[in-house]
Amino acid sequence: MPALRGSFRLGLAWQIALGLVVGIIIGVILSHYPETRSSIITDYLQPAGDLFIRMIKMVVVPIVFTSMVVGIAGVGDGKSLGRIGLKTIVYFEVITTIAIVLGLVFGNIMQPGAGTDISQLGHADVSKFQQAAAGAAQSHGFMSLILGIIPENILASMSRGELLPVLFFSVLFGLGLQSVPKDIREPVIATLRGVSDAMFKVTGMVMRYAPIGVAALIAVTVANFGFSSLLPLLKLVTVTYLAIIVFTLVVLGVTARMFGFNIFTLLRIIKNELLIAFTTCSSATVLPQLMKKMEDYGSPKAITTFVVPTGYVFNLDGASVYLGIGTLFVAQLYGIELGLQEQIVLVLTMVITSKGAAGVPGFMFVILLATLSSAGLPLEGLAFIAGIDRFLDMGRTALNVVGNALAALVISKWEGEYDEEKGRAYLKSLSSSNPSN
Repeated sequence: MPALRGSFRLGLAWQIALGLVVGIIIGVILSHYPETRSSIITDYLQPAGDLFIRMIKMVVVPIVFTSMVVGIAGVGDGKSLGRIGLKTIVYFEVITTIAIVLGLVFGNIMQPGAGTDISQLGHADVSKFQQAAAGAAQSHGFMSLILGIIPENILASMSRGELLPVLFFSVLFGLGLQSVPKDIREPVIATLRGVSDAMFKVTGMVMRYAPIGVAALIAVTVANFGFSSLLPLLKLVTVTYLAIIVFTLVVLGVTARMFGFNIFTLLRIIKNELLIAFTTCSSATVLPQLMKKMEDYGSPKAITTFVVPTGYVFNLDGASVYLGIGTLFVAQLYGIELGLQEQIVLVLTMVITSKGAAGVPGFMFVILLATLSSAGLPLEGLAFIAGIDRFLDMGRTALNVVGNALAALVISKWEGEYDEEKGRAYLKSLSSSNPSN
């Protein structure tokens, strides 16, 4: 019996799934007791959820910086990095444009806003997002984007968790370190590699808290909004998730197959990260684990540590799919018909706005507000969907994670740097170990 008990271990994926179920139950119970709900959420649940997100964000910047520098200074060079960067941006632009077009197709065919009674919808205040949208609109443009990438103070950018400036500095530092004499370079690389490995160990410690953090965060969502808030906008939720599923299985599935991968295998590898991202609505919470798994699966460190963090700003597949659906929902809500020419202009607008506002808090609303404004649509329409956006954001965030995981593999294969043998060995280790791991 002791041996039997010792052999049984609930894997992390099952622990997180259990936390998800427990959190939903707690949220449903609290939604029926409004007199105590606010104090429990404020004093216990929200801090417990925020604790998990903060602990993950704590390790993101050190891992990105050290991994990138080690990858470039240890095995990379400036010419290959420039080639990787160009291929990455091209891939991101193609995939996100397809995502925007797919969202518009679903919005046109399934008409999520048609026949919806505005009087039945809840109304939320989005004025703070209007201000952010105005600021983002002024900062759009190629040179503004470049200026946003280059940090004035790298320590300040690190403290704010700004990934693109950290990436930019890491690339320059890695190239600079590569050019110094070997006897100076190698001790620095060894030190940074040790820091990187230690931070991944810290991430493993933090992930033990993930089931509790997941339970707390989903409980807050369900308790605050309840499933009843979804009913008037159930069609919008259904269309959004259907589009996300189709994009994952068809667009990303075909892309994966073109480069010799299987989308279902990838989903199995990152199932833990998908559960966490889905619950927390934060891609940053899984960035360290995602980079580690893609590296274990055969993608070189130099490519993985560049592509995945960059994708968190330039390759938001979930957000891109939702842009078209959300814009058409508002138009249909007010009975406004957008023709083919207007929708082509919308695609071009979304491609630009999604990149310029990606770093802004609540960026999804910022992008939608900018898009609605450019199309001459009522900005008030966004207030009707603000209340359920958390439920929509769960699916969008999970798709962002899948898209960025696949991007690292695609660029690795495109560069001819993917390690087939390492990938097969990793899959074999997953199959032979506990299926829940």
